[in-house]
Amino acid sequence: MHISEGVLSAPVLAGGAALAAGGLAVGLRKMDLDRIPEVAVLSTAFFVASLLHVPVGPVGVHLTLNGLVGLLLGWMAFPSIFVALTLQALLFQFGGLTTLGVNTVVMALPAVAAFFIFRPLLGARPSPRRAALAGFGAGALGVALGTALAALALLGTGGVFLNVVLAMAAANGPVMLVEGVVTAFIVLFLLKVNPEMLIRSDR
Repeated sequence: MHISEGVLSAPVLAGGAALAAGGLAVGLRKMDLDRIPEVAVLSTAFFVASLLHVPVGPVGVHLTLNGLVGLLLGWMAFPSIFVALTLQALLFQFGGLTTLGVNTVVMALPAVAAFFIFRPLLGARPSPRRAALAGFGAGALGVALGTALAALALLGTGGVFLNVVLAMAAANGPVMLVEGVVTAFIVLFLLKVNPEMLIRSDR
């Protein structure tokens, strides 16, 4: 769901940059020094997952793991995702620097939403069932809400993108389910090997 340069209107770009700056400010304020390695690891996971594109008509689909990033980091998902998107734009020309703000919001805002909606399912001592539900919900929401925000950005620029938006929504429907399943398995794995990552409360 990377939106390329030269597509969006100036007001949409400005709005995305402003929202991204606000999210980054909150995320950086919440980030302690001992959390930087965790943020970096999840930034890497997002970087790798969203590099693997599968072309579907006029759009490309891919896993994002933004729901997982949000579930584990909360507001710190903003700096984590921002760094990954910046490197993708500079190294692989995915997205672009002018659209960096919008792309950050499209990926990071659903991550934060996933934290607030599904993090309570984990509680202090999550059961495997609750952990799987939280993971699936976070993963599916990350794709669904990210698709909706990307569609809003495109439609806010002009109705000429309506067909692209419809194609993107149709292509990302199955991805939403796959992302949910993948995220659920990752959360269950973390519950076994490093449950502390799932029960930290201050995000």
